[in-house]
Amino acid sequence: MKRVQFLLTRVLQGMVALLLIAIVNFMLVRAAPGDPASVLAGEAGATDPQFVAQLREQFGLDQPMTTQLATYVGKVLHLDLGFSYRQQQPVLDLILDRLPATLLLTGSAFVLSLLFGVTLGALSARKVGTWVDSAITVVALVFYAMPPYWLALMAVLVFSVQFGWLPGFGFSTVGAGLSGLALALDIGKHLVLPALTLALFYMAVYARMTRASMLEVAQMDFVKTARAKGVRPNRILRAHVLRNALLPVVTLAGIQAGGLIGGAVLAETVFAWPGIGRLMFDALLQRDYSLLLGVFLVTAAMAVLFNLITDLVYTLVDPRIEI
Repeated sequence: MKRVQFLLTRVLQGMVALLLIAIVNFMLVRAAPGDPASVLAGEAGATDPQFVAQLREQFGLDQPMTTQLATYVGKVLHLDLGFSYRQQQPVLDLILDRLPATLLLTGSAFVLSLLFGVTLGALSARKVGTWVDSAITVVALVFYAMPPYWLALMAVLVFSVQFGWLPGFGFSTVGAGLSGLALALDIGKHLVLPALTLALFYMAVYARMTRASMLEVAQMDFVKTARAKGVRPNRILRAHVLRNALLPVVTLAGIQAGGLIGGAVLAETVFAWPGIGRLMFDALLQRDYSLLLGVFLVTAAMAVLFNLITDLVYTLVDPRIEI
């Protein structure tokens, strides 16, 4: 019963947060210089004020800001994210069409970063003071400090252009006509470089946090008691140290999981990956307000969802936590 009540409370809080986010995003986007009518008129080579006024009326930009905001919020409450006049499609359809590619990229990057980050951090903590610890610390620091855009460009230059091992751009091979397992393998090859590029930074963060957290937990009284009782070192490391050290890692991973979708803009742009990150970048350049606000709202909803999942994972990692 408590779990159901907790879920209902968090869902309600998330809906309120999303409504506030939608309002703030609307005000910030409208405060930016330029509008869709001016951009479309400029591309059409028309400078006639009457033509621009007609476009503004068509987009509803001639109405007072409060009226535009009320109209937008009303549509959001009915799950209507608007219509993209640039793409000539409903915003929700555009996002749903691109969302699977983004979830594949960010999900792969998240799993890789968490798996290798925790593993390397645990190994570093176990071998503290040795050359293994120093090597892992240096590698983590290098990837943490390395600019992601530079790493992405170097990955394309080395592994795609220089050696030709992996494709550098796109979601799949254009015109190959693949299907089934062959198509899955082809997508997997295209996924390697963007997923690794996106994962390396977060892997470094998780490795350093896991190491620091494990070293801190290892000095606590319950670990010393387990050693005094003769519990095997490997069991102490797994059941006592690592399990308790994962709580701050889970917290950080939950926060960054939602941010990964927004952070995918760079990877999707460099690698021409057809996800909502690149869709958001194109919408920004084209002043496509409806599409831009729709992407913002969907990414915010994903962040709220991941935070809820993080709270539930807490109870699995540490049974002492009750909800």
